[in-house]
Amino acid sequence: MGGERVPPRICPGCGRSTKQTRVFLDQRFCDACWARRRRATQTCPGCGQTKVLAFYDEHQRPACTSCTGNTSSFGCNNCGREDNVFGACCATCTLADRLTTLLADTTSRVHPQLQPVYDALLAGPRPQTTLYWLTRRSARPDILVMMARGEIAISHTAFYDLPCNRNVNYVRDLLTATGVLPPYQPLVARIPSWLRALLDAEPKHRADLVHRFARWHALRRLHMLGDRVTRGSVLQARNAILSTIKFLTWLDDHDTELADLTQAMLDDYLLAHPGHAAMLRPFIEWTARTALTSELELPKQPTTQPEVMLSDEQRWDHVETLIHDNTIHLYARIGGLFMLLFAQPVARICRMRANQITIDSDIVTVTFDTEPIELPAPLDQLVRDHLNRPGWASYVSRPNTWLFPGGVPGKHLTTETMRSRLVSRGIHPNHARKAALFQLAATMPVPVLADLLGLDPNTAVRWAALSARDWGQYTAIRRETDMPS
Repeated sequence: MGGERVPPRICPGCGRSTKQTRVFLDQRFCDACWARRRRATQTCPGCGQTKVLAFYDEHQRPACTSCTGNTSSFGCNNCGREDNVFGACCATCTLADRLTTLLADTTSRVHPQLQPVYDALLAGPRPQTTLYWLTRRSARPDILVMMARGEIAISHTAFYDLPCNRNVNYVRDLLTATGVLPPYQPLVARIPSWLRALLDAEPKHRADLVHRFARWHALRRLHMLGDRVTRGSVLQARNAILSTIKFLTWLDDHDTELADLTQAMLDDYLLAHPGHAAMLRPFIEWTARTALTSELELPKQPTTQPEVMLSDEQRWDHVETLIHDNTIHLYARIGGLFMLLFAQPVARICRMRANQITIDSDIVTVTFDTEPIELPAPLDQLVRDHLNRPGWASYVSRPNTWLFPGGVPGKHLTTETMRSRLVSRGIHPNHARKAALFQLAATMPVPVLADLLGLDPNTAVRWAALSARDWGQYTAIRRETDMPS
C-alpha cells in the first residue's frame, strides 16, 4: 500500500505550485525553499547558540530543535554544528576528510611536510570554496596527491617538468605561501620552461646561442633585481629573447655567421625592421662583451622630456570621482588617490606593505619612502575602512603583510588588476602620475620631493626643471629664513 499522496499547493516561499513535504515554522515549503531556510542560521533565543530555528518554543519564538524538544535533522553527523551545512556533514568536517585523503602518505596520514597546506586550507573562511577547488581537475590538486605519495619531489624542481600555466603556478604559490617550499620569484622562475618550449622549435646551433644569452644576460639581470622584478622587466627580457631569435633567423636566411656580421648588415636589418633596435640592443651588447662580434653601433634612443597630457583640473576631477564614487572597488580608489595625490606608480602601490600605514588616534599617515605623510580627509577614512576589510585576498594570504593582498597565495594585488579598474573609469595611470608629478614638482623643493615620494634625485630634478621651478637655491633660502632677525 503506497504512502499518502501530497497534492500540489502554492509554496509560501516561491509562489510556485509544487508538492510540499517539508515543514518549517509550521508552514509547508517546497524542497528548494526549505533548503534555503535551513541554511539561514540564527542565534537561538533559548540556548544562545547558532542554530536552525525551524520550530516555535513555548513562547512562540522561533527556536532550535533542542530547545523545542524536537529531533534534530539539521546538525552535522560528525560535530553537530548546524551553521555550515554541506550534505550529511558540515563543510568543515567534509573538507577535513577530503584533505586527509588528498594529502595522505603511505601511512594514510597527512604527509608531515604537507601539514601546513592542510592547516591553511582547513582554516579558510569558506570551506565550500575550497571543496569546489578540490573537485576541479583543472585546478591540479593531483600535484599535491603525487607529492604526498612520494611520486614527485616536494620541491621547486618538481615544477620544471610540469606545464607552466595558471593552475600549476597556483599550486606552487600555495606551497610557497604556506612555507612548504622556500620563497621564489615566480615571474622569473617561469621563464625557463617558456624558454625550453621556445627553443625546441629552433635548430641546435641557434638554440644553444640563444640559451647562452638568456642564461648569462637576460635571466642574470632579472635575478639581480630580486624583489624589484616587475611584469614589465620580465616582458622586456622575453622580448629581447624573441628579437634575438628573429635576428639570428634573418642571419641564417642570408647565409651569414654571427662572427661575420658587419655594421652595414646590422643597419640593413634595422632598416627592414623599424623599432627593433631597443629590443635587440641587449643581445648586440652581450655579443660584443663576449667577443662574438666586433664593435657594432646601434642607434641611440633620443631622450625627450615627458609630456603631461592631463590638466590639473582633470586631475582633480579624477580625485573627486575616486573619493565619492562608492561603486568603484575600495582598493582601486585608494591606489588611484595615492597616484593622483602623491605621484606613486601603480607597481609600487601594489607592493605596499600594511606597516607603511600608521594610525595614531585621529591621524593616519603613509610612508612611501623615508618620511611619513599625513593623509587628508576623507582619504584617511577610506584607508581605515580598507584595513578593516582588506577584500578578497586568498585564504592562504591570511594573516597578510600586504596593504593590497591579491588572490594568489602569499602575493600582493597585481598591477594589471589595479590598472584595469582605474582605466575602466577613464583614469590612465601613466597620464595621471605625470600630471601629479608636474604639479608637485612646482610646489616643493627637489630634496623634499625625493624624500617624500621616494623618487630618484635625478628624476626629481628633471621634473622640477619641467615645471619651470628652479629650487637650486633652496638651501640658501632656508639658511636666510632660519637666521634670527
